[in-house]
Amino acid sequence: MELLQSDAAALQDLMEVRRLLEPMATALAATRITDAQLTEVKGHLDAMREARDDVERLYAHDAAFHRAVVAATGNETLLTLLECVSGRTLRARIWRGRADDQSAGRTLAEHEAIQRALSTRDATLSQAAALLHVSTTERWLNEHLRANGPLVSTAPPQRLRSDAADVAPGPRGTGPRGTGPG
Repeated sequence: MELLQSDAAALQDLMEVRRLLEPMATALAATRITDAQLTEVKGHLDAMREARDDVERLYAHDAAFHRAVVAATGNETLLTLLECVSGRTLRARIWRGRADDQSAGRTLAEHEAIQRALSTRDATLSQAAALLHVSTTERWLNEHLRANGPLVSTAPPQRLRSDAADVAPGPRGTGPRGTGPG
């Protein structure tokens, strides 16, 4: 995979799909999440706090946080759909972390709001917190594309470090987060 999604329109489409699905999934998770799953979500949030100054690690744990939330729905199809969408937008979120020095603090605050809402098992509050989070990222992307054009990196394509793979292994012996071998 390229460092960043090269087709700006496709990336915007993916962010739109994420905005449409992820808040509803978070609302559903609030009604089904177990205490053990809440502990897992909080563990990913704690790991994000520890990785605040390392953009790649922060967003690897960010992805694990979202996977844990959607996994709490118990809906494997929804989990697979959102992992596909989220995985294809991860590079853009890392780019945001590098281009916007305030993004780590905002990202953490938004994830804390999601985790707090989930811990109250309030579906409406959880949905709202997730919608705010995804919409903030989508808005940044759209503003960046309007002002600067496509996301471009001078670095050669690289594979994202898989720190979160250790904390969010994929199902049935597949690769990290169910993406296939290795």
